[in-house]
Amino acid sequence: MTAPPFHQWLLHDGSLWASFFRSGNGYLIHFPNLADFWVSSDGMDIQASPAEGVGAQTIEHLHLNQVLPLALSRQFKLVLHGGAVDINGCAAAFLGVSGRGKSTLTAAFARGGYRFLTDDGLQLEVNEGQYFAKPSHPSIRLWDDSRHQLMPPSVEKAPAVDYTPKARLLAGAEVPHCNQSLPLQAIYFLGEGNTNAVSIEAISARDAVVELVRHSFLLDIEEREMLRHHFSQLIDLAKKPLFFQLDYPRQYNLLPEVIEEIVAHVGGDRRFPHRSVGTREPNL
Repeated sequence: MTAPPFHQWLLHDGSLWASFFRSGNGYLIHFPNLADFWVSSDGMDIQASPAEGVGAQTIEHLHLNQVLPLALSRQFKLVLHGGAVDINGCAAAFLGVSGRGKSTLTAAFARGGYRFLTDDGLQLEVNEGQYFAKPSHPSIRLWDDSRHQLMPPSVEKAPAVDYTPKARLLAGAEVPHCNQSLPLQAIYFLGEGNTNAVSIEAISARDAVVELVRHSFLLDIEEREMLRHHFSQLIDLAKKPLFFQLDYPRQYNLLPEVIEEIVAHVGGDRRFPHRSVGTREPNL
């Protein structure tokens, strides 16, 4: 790694999370003090080199949630940072930057009996003009406050990992998982939560493309052919009337009402009354 990285990921506090290097006929992704992952240029081969003392669970976690979605982008797959749930046989997806509550919302749906497809790493595929959401690993990652509020103690947890206090809750009878692709019915971009009411508003194709770019997994952000193909995918997707801005107060006790609004919307209710549902509490 003598050459400088061509891209880096930073955490909210400005510290380095990952560095990206070109390496032979592939890419090297360096997670400081955790692991290096080599990904072949076609995304078909992934090799991990853990740092000393880093356990297998941490490597698996990094592979599933960070590296694999990036490798899929090298296979020209469309993968987005987002969760998705099954609402009456259709997929509803939630996209948002870290901290907006997409995993919490996905978990609340699952605890309400709606099967989840993924809590992040949402892969979309298209067949004869219809987009489908594919399932991913049957687990949901939650901060402790959301876990205590939403999950009973009986829900099985995967072993802890070295780099995050988030718990990984495994699917089961109490947290049902959908293991089949479902037709995509709606994509909701999550607002900041600075509101006292649930709101769902359609957004334009242009705005949808901007948001989709923000929430895309893309390994090489400089390769023109890959970028051209990726933007073409996003533009085609944005032509579909699937995109909405969703905002709601970040209060756990109001999540059932938020779910009710979303279910009604997916089912075809286009009235979207801005109902007052309470005052905001942070850190959902």
